[in-house]
Amino acid sequence: MMELNALRQFLVVARLEHLSRAAEELRVAQPSLSRTIARLEGELGAPLFDRSGRLRLNDAGRLFRGYAERCLGELEAGRRAVAEAAGEGLGAVRLASETFLTLTGPLAAYKRAHPRVETELRWMPAEDMGRHLRAREVDLCVASQPIHADGLESARLLEEEVGLAVPSGHRLAGRASVGIEELAGESFVAARGGHWQRRLLERLFAARGLTPRVVCEADESGAIADLIGAGLGVGLVPAFARRAVWSVPLVWIAVDSPDCRRTLTLFWAADGHLSGAARLMRSAITGWDWAG
Repeated sequence: MMELNALRQFLVVARLEHLSRAAEELRVAQPSLSRTIARLEGELGAPLFDRSGRLRLNDAGRLFRGYAERCLGELEAGRRAVAEAAGEGLGAVRLASETFLTLTGPLAAYKRAHPRVETELRWMPAEDMGRHLRAREVDLCVASQPIHADGLESARLLEEEVGLAVPSGHRLAGRASVGIEELAGESFVAARGGHWQRRLLERLFAARGLTPRVVCEADESGAIADLIGAGLGVGLVPAFARRAVWSVPLVWIAVDSPDCRRTLTLFWAADGHLSGAARLMRSAITGWDWAG
């Protein structure tokens, strides 16, 4: 009989495609993990990985991964539903996002309205969100780029212009707008690879046969703003961030490209059980006055 622990271990190996790293994350011995995967493949009657050279998930493994994620996700949803019913409360809510700067308003309003609800916030790259939503490891995700996964529903929250932030003494500081070609020689402070801001920067440059010169990477918008203000470079900043109180003086310049925009979207599993707390947070976020 297939064991739940075997499914959980398989998903970690499938994500990392590396046995020793998976064993380290799971805190199990690598030979034991290898035997677990082999038993699972024996029960299914097909290999799940290609083992010629580097370990790779094969077509059967990719097919089975979706079922394993949904299986464990449904069990987790059932556990939470029972806990919610037994406690006669709203339950808890787990929200993941690439950045929480944009969400401080609706999150603060939600916490004031429901102070006793347990709220867990997780930073997460967009590429991981679909997997975590299907596995019910998070209830809601907010991303500034598409999530390519089946079985998700979404609500668009905000579409806005993204501009260029420069230090107050920069040569472009007096400009109302700037073209991408004019930025070819600039040093950029950017988010890490995979983040929406970094992907937008690379996409804008690639469309013109250019490559941005990234001299510094940072994880949070506040850190990016501080590094730009310190004179280390320039960077893309959404219009929403102009309302934030920056600790350094920056100048925001419009970028002369219709593609220099971002769309903020809320995602959740289409067929999953959302706790009362998660449903209320979904309403709070979608009902927020984003235009204001």
